[in-house]
Amino acid sequence: MGDIPVNKNDLVASVAEISGLTKADASRAIDGVIQSITKSLKADKEVRLVGFGTFTVTHRPAGEGRNPRTGEKIKIRAAKLPKFRAGKGLKEAIAR
Repeated sequence: MGDIPVNKNDLVASVAEISGLTKADASRAIDGVIQSITKSLKADKEVRLVGFGTFTVTHRPAGEGRNPRTGEKIKIRAAKLPKFRAGKGLKEAIAR
């Protein structure tokens, strides 16, 4: 397994190389994709990229938990959380 994570600069360089875009254009394109996915998720819309995966929003209801240090009961408020489910193409590509 790779120990070094890919950061945004690495991703920009890779997209620029694969697509033939300049690094500046690749960076703007990546930013645009991230902003579009975020905007859709904020509106509770699913983003489905066939062959890659699906981004959705899950709703966690409010509940009660415990502080692990003190054992004191605490209230956990409801939350909307992003979720990603890998698609068949991505799963197959990684399995090879």
